[in-house]
Amino acid sequence: MEKKKVKPTTFQAISPLVIMIVLLTIGVGFLKLRAEPIILICASIASIIAIKLGYTWEELQKGIIEKIASALPATLILWSVGLLIGAWMFSGTVPMIIYYGVQIINPRFLYVSAFLITAVLSTVTGTSWGSAGTIGVAIMGISQGLGMNLAVTAGAVVAGSYFGDKLSPFSDTTNLAPLAAGSQLYDHIKHMLYTTVPAAIVSIIVYLIVGISSKSTGASTESVKIIQSQLSGIYNWNIILLLPVLIMLIGSVLKFPTLPTMIVNSLVSVVIGIFVQGFSLKDGFISMVNGFNVEMTGFDGKIIDDILTLINRGGAVSMTTTTVLVFCSMGFAGVMSTSGMLDVVLDAILTRVKTTFGVILSTIASCFTVAFVTGNSYLSILIPGELFRKVYLERNLHPKNLSRTLEDSGTVLVPLIPWSAAGAYMAATLGVDTLTYLPWAVLNYMGIVFAIILAFTGIGITKINEKEKEEFLIAEGEKV
Repeated sequence: MEKKKVKPTTFQAISPLVIMIVLLTIGVGFLKLRAEPIILICASIASIIAIKLGYTWEELQKGIIEKIASALPATLILWSVGLLIGAWMFSGTVPMIIYYGVQIINPRFLYVSAFLITAVLSTVTGTSWGSAGTIGVAIMGISQGLGMNLAVTAGAVVAGSYFGDKLSPFSDTTNLAPLAAGSQLYDHIKHMLYTTVPAAIVSIIVYLIVGISSKSTGASTESVKIIQSQLSGIYNWNIILLLPVLIMLIGSVLKFPTLPTMIVNSLVSVVIGIFVQGFSLKDGFISMVNGFNVEMTGFDGKIIDDILTLINRGGAVSMTTTTVLVFCSMGFAGVMSTSGMLDVVLDAILTRVKTTFGVILSTIASCFTVAFVTGNSYLSILIPGELFRKVYLERNLHPKNLSRTLEDSGTVLVPLIPWSAAGAYMAATLGVDTLTYLPWAVLNYMGIVFAIILAFTGIGITKINEKEKEEFLIAEGEKV
């Protein structure tokens, strides 16, 4: 005889979430532990509560599997992103963009150049850390040589690096946000333009004003010349190297399926690497799976660390850590959802939040909380995303509104937190303290400002009708 199920109380429903916040604060924030085991512990606690409510392990396991299954399409895209980055390194596509990109730096417009160059690079590569750790380091050297303000330069580098982290289809967070919200990748990217473009415009204006009014001393730095010299020694430059970028742009405009487009692009890039660079097919396939390594080039000489940081990366394997975190989070969400605890939490939120503005503001506040507690951009997307996913549908709000808000208030906030891994990395890499460059990372906080403005005015907020709402709920596995 099936055991009667009991509806969880508010205390029972919020307990796993409170425990998660506390454990993540202590474990990730102070002890610098990995988040995945902590999430699994919280999932176990939620499972114990669910079993006491009358649910069997088989039912909970089914819910976990369903949640993980819903994340598999985005997970496949994450893996394909790793394939593509490795292949683009193999072909020389990304290195060529860097080589010619640094040539546009003008001392009078250093700050805006720092923002634009890192924005382009991060959009092409999908990595904020890689952009800041390569071209960002070179730009900081230029700034120091010219006697420019290092805090402004660092802020511009961080802002530009996270421009691409928000919009690039190669970025892990750009893929995670629609995964967490239930929207589509390219719908999410287009919807992000409502907040990111105005924030970028404000950033450019600020950097232009500050840059033009600044006085520089000294001459152009040697670091850019070293980067260009070594890149040209490793790769052969050819206009054909831009073909993978063109394929990606065409695929985006024509809305070709993301996964096959990236895989085809990766294979084309490997072919280019073979015929233009003279690399081997074996190394091309290794680059797609394990990532590219400069040793594959046969370059004779010592390569500077900045070049190694850029080149030695990519591969599907590089996305393993992200996908493991996703699976752990989906496991926790599956237990919370199946047991009805998530519904109780959402009902409590809905009774207090009456407007679209309130829903979006609550989402931003949740992202802030998780980001400050954990210092982890993935968790600041995944946890609030799962928490508010159904709330948006119940309010007839398209899921891409949620995914945009998650990026605006999750991804870009983390590098402004001194105790986060991103904040510590940027400070150490650029040589400027987090709180010192924070005011100049204009895009990182202006996106949040515009998100609040849009929520208040209703501009750029996409609604869904009842039929679309039913379709989304069915896709979520809900009964309508």
